[in-house]
This record gives sequence, structure tokens and C-alpha cells, in this order.
Amino acid sequence: MKKMIALTLSILMLLSLSACGGSGGADEKDVPVVGICQFMPHVALDQATKGFKDALIEEFGEDGIKFEEDNAAGETSNCTSIVNSLLSAKVDLIMANATPAVQAAANATKTVPVLGTSVTEYGVALGIADFTGVTGTNVSGTSDLADLEKQADMIVQWCPDVKNVGLVFCSAEANSQYQVDKVQGYLEAKGITCQQFPFSDTNDMSAVVRDAADWSDAIYVPTDNTVADNAAVVDGICRPAKIPVFAGEEGICAGCGVATLSISYYELGVTTGKMAAKILKGEATAAEMAIEYAPNVTPKYNAAICEELGITPVEGYEPIS
Repeated sequence: MKKMIALTLSILMLLSLSACGGSGGADEKDVPVVGICQFMPHVALDQATKGFKDALIEEFGEDGIKFEEDNAAGETSNCTSIVNSLLSAKVDLIMANATPAVQAAANATKTVPVLGTSVTEYGVALGIADFTGVTGTNVSGTSDLADLEKQADMIVQWCPDVKNVGLVFCSAEANSQYQVDKVQGYLEAKGITCQQFPFSDTNDMSAVVRDAADWSDAIYVPTDNTVADNAAVVDGICRPAKIPVFAGEEGICAGCGVATLSISYYELGVTTGKMAAKILKGEATAAEMAIEYAPNVTPKYNAAICEELGITPVEGYEPIS
């Protein structure tokens, strides 16, 4: 009896192996593999990643695309490790979400296509002088840069009597420096005094924000990843001090701001996904693709903070839901 059972099991095993071997090249789909390196968990970056994946799934189908995804948890060094791991896995394309991820990917490979998203200014991020919108390398993508002159106008629109504007940002983020420099120039052209308040990391963030709140009539924060991850720190200092904060994007504004000119990070991710589809289908290369921008900007305000500070929302702005 035992011999019969053993023989039956052996036959079944052979049949199973034969079936697996026979289906190898004919039935298994050779689908593209896309690596995703996201700098940190944050609502804006999360939405960009979701939009990117949704666009590719819509293009190739659920079973027609594979994703290898990891999050650097806000640590720049982790981006390098993640990108190297994706390259070892021989992914067909890398989506790098936020500036540190794009920089890590650009440094790690000159051959695998890299598409960034949630990156403000690619010339600054990649060290390209006189950047014209096309990198000419294996890197392209989408930018989350809203019109900085309009952001300066927003501050004056909400605070017409403002005299001193503090610019708070993380000095480790090159794109943040770029934004505050531009906004400062636009504000100073209006006769407003500006002072930059850079912090190096979260260790000195609270002290710097306190200094900014003491000096400023209003504060501007760009699309800064470190502030986005620590908006509660800014809110805990500025709201009690009755200092309005104006933000470069909706996620930061929801945490500590009064108003923002907001883009949809989900739609930004969708645009990036459509770019990736063209590359994966051989219809285009990253080297020839111009950086794309969010098509629409929506003026939004934080109802709770406006009410607490006694600020009447400006007409044309909608509340952050």
C-alpha cells in the first residue's frame, strides 16, 4: 500500500513538473518591471505614486505591468540603497518621487530610464546650467513647481499690509533654496522686506521657526519635503503666535498654512505614468522628453487656521477638504 502511494505521488510530481516546464515561454507574460523609489511617506508624494501606478495599470492592465516599490522614509542615503537594489533587480524603468530620489537615480545609472515626479526644478536638482527643459540624458519627468510670482502675489493678496516676510526652508534641499530665492525677489520688488530662515534638519527646525515667527508678519514655506513631514512643528509655533503661513503646496497648507496655490499631485503622477508608458512601449526616450508641469493650479485655504487667526478667506479660494 505504501509503495502504491509513493508511486502515485511520484507520478503526480512528474506531471506537475512537466506542466510547469511546458508552459514556460508560451503562457507566461514577459511584462515590464517598473521600480519606484519614494523619498518619504507624505500625502502629496503618496498621491503622485498612486497616480503614476494607476496610469500604467490603465495602459497595460493589472497583469501587464509589475512594480518594485520602496520608501526611503525621508533618509537621503536610503534612496541610494533603494535605487541600487532596483538596478540589481534589472527593472526596465525607475520612477523617482521627490528630488533626493531623482538625484540618487541619476547618479546610479546612465542607461536605465529615470522619470522623476514631485521635483521642483530639474536644472537645480541635476546641476544642469542654463537648463532648457530637456536633460538630454536618461532622466526626465514632471515638476510640481507652481508659479512663484503668483505665490508672492498670494501673500500680498491675503496680507495687504505685510512688511516682513520670513522664508522658512530646509537648506539641505536645493529646490527649496531655488523657490525662496525667487519668491524673495518677487516680494522685494513690491517693497516687502524678506529674510531667509534656513534649517539644516529637524534638530534645529523648531529654533529656526521660532526665530522666523518672532521676526515676521507672515511666513512663506516652499514645497519642502522636510517641512511637509514636520508641518505640525511649524503649526505649533506659528498659530499660537498669530503668524500666518503661506505654503507652496496643499499638504503643507493643510498642516500649518493659511493659503496655497495647489496642484494635484495625483494628476502629476498620472502624467508621469503616461510618459513612462511611452518609454516602455519604445515610442520615446527620456533624453528627448521635456519636463512636464501640472496643467492647473487651484487656490485653496485652511478654514480652521483662518478662523482661529481671524482671517477672512480671499474670494476665489476654496477650502481644503
